[in-house]
Amino acid sequence: MAPLVAPAPDYLGYSYAALIALGGLMGGLKRGSKISLVAGCVFSLFAAYGASRVSQNPTDTIPSLATASTLLVMMGYRFFQSGKFMPAGLVTILSLGMVIRYYTLTA
Repeated sequence: MAPLVAPAPDYLGYSYAALIALGGLMGGLKRGSKISLVAGCVFSLFAAYGASRVSQNPTDTIPSLATASTLLVMMGYRFFQSGKFMPAGLVTILSLGMVIRYYTLTA
């Protein structure tokens, strides 16, 4: 019987969650936007939860994929409405990368 090997932690997923939290914190402190602060905290918690699920089972990508897809749509819409790269454009690009990553893990 072969020894069990634990899957590697989802470092990219945890980094994505940290960046979302940092962005929400910056929006909350710099602009005084309570919505940015709350949304950043909530979405970073969802992203971290998804990363923990992927860390346990690399094909369990539904929470991570749902979080990144939601942010992709929301922030992509904001980016195309405002034309401002920060923060909407950056989050759109990061979320697109994460959607592609998690989609390819399930395929």
